[in-house]
Formats: sequence, structure tokens, C-alpha cells
Amino acid sequence: MGISISVIIPAHNEAQSIGKVLTEIPNYVREIIVVDNNSTDQTSEVAQKFNAKVIQQKNIGYGNACLAGIQSLESNPPEVVVFLDADYSDYPGEMTQLINPIKMGVADFVIGARKKNLRESKSMTFPQIFGNWLACVLMRLIYKSRYTDLGPFRAIKWDTLKGFNMRDRTYGWTIEMQLKSLYHKTKYIEVPVRYRSRIGQSKISGTVKGTIMAGIKILGWIGKFHFSKK
Repeated sequence: MGISISVIIPAHNEAQSIGKVLTEIPNYVREIIVVDNNSTDQTSEVAQKFNAKVIQQKNIGYGNACLAGIQSLESNPPEVVVFLDADYSDYPGEMTQLINPIKMGVADFVIGARKKNLRESKSMTFPQIFGNWLACVLMRLIYKSRYTDLGPFRAIKWDTLKGFNMRDRTYGWTIEMQLKSLYHKTKYIEVPVRYRSRIGQSKISGTVKGTIMAGIKILGWIGKFHFSKK
């Protein structure tokens, strides 16, 4: 590939799917870090069988897991970090489409956008679809952004990521990154990616509490960032 790439995969009770995800990650990736976010199943054991580096993060939260993954790279950082979900909803083989714009100097941050025509039927719930639409409309109105999705499958240059000083520890991780890309005037693009129904139940959209909390966090970040710009 010509550049060093590390993949961070937050995982909470994803023993059924993590092996499938790891099998499909391109072999040009330098390292794969699975962050076991206090799983009670065999997530860690399965990941280790597929030669992933497993680190433990007992504090539950998507952002907590991502931050732990980033911290593990500090001593030997890559040029590019890819974030990928562990539930097999993304297509890991499409990673090249996210990395190429960075490699070519077109962008420093790339979002895999889950376009409707590429999504498997019922792969996203109505609250997910509506929440994505609302967040992106607000970002367009307030910040003049071009984002159409908050997709978790994303690639970003290491230096850019570190400059964002990411903080969110739970549901607001993706929106924080996108808001900070706007504030820092980061070169970003979206690339269309496929999306399928996940294996197992979603920890966020699969529960009423998760859906409500994610919505509150996303709207909260948009409001907070508008006033603080930090």
C-alpha cells in the first residue's frame, strides 16, 4: 500500500462476528487492534486466534474503546488509522476505497458513507436513519458541512487525529470527530460504502435507551461545539 496503516476495532460481546471481520481485512494493514470493551463472551479469544492484538478497556463506551486503541499506538504511530466496527456490518475489503484518497493527498479524513442504494434492507433502523439525517442537516446549516452520514467506518491521518484531541467516551465519538474536522478545516471527503445487517443486537440502536442516549449525545455535541469551538 505504501503507507503504514493501523486498524482499531472496538468490540463488546462480538465473538460471533469478530472472526469474519478480521478475515476480510486487507493484508497490507500493519496491525489490527481489537479493543475488548468489557466483553463477557469469547471476543478476545476469537480475535487472538486471528492474530489481532487485543487490548482490554473495562470502562464501557465506544469512545472509551477508541481512545484506548489510540493510546496503544502512541509509541509507534502509523501514518493512517482506520476505525471499523466489530459487528460485520461494514465490508472490511472496501478499506482501500477509504485509504486511497489519503494516500493520494486528496483528503486527510475519509468517511465511509452508507448510501441508501448500497445498504442492505433493514440494516439501519429508522432511529439511525433519522438521527444521521438530522445531525448532517444541522452540520450543514450551522457549519456548512458536506457530510451525509456519521458512518463508523472511517480513515484518518494520525497527525490529524491527534490534532483533534478526541474526548468523547460514549455515543458521541463519531460526531465529535466530524465536528472537529470542520473546525480545523480538515480536508475531508465521503466515499460510498456498502452496509449490511449486523450480527447480533446493536448496543445502541438495538435498545430504546441506547437510541435515546445516542440522540441526546449527538445533538449535545453539535450544540456544545457551536458555543465552545473546543
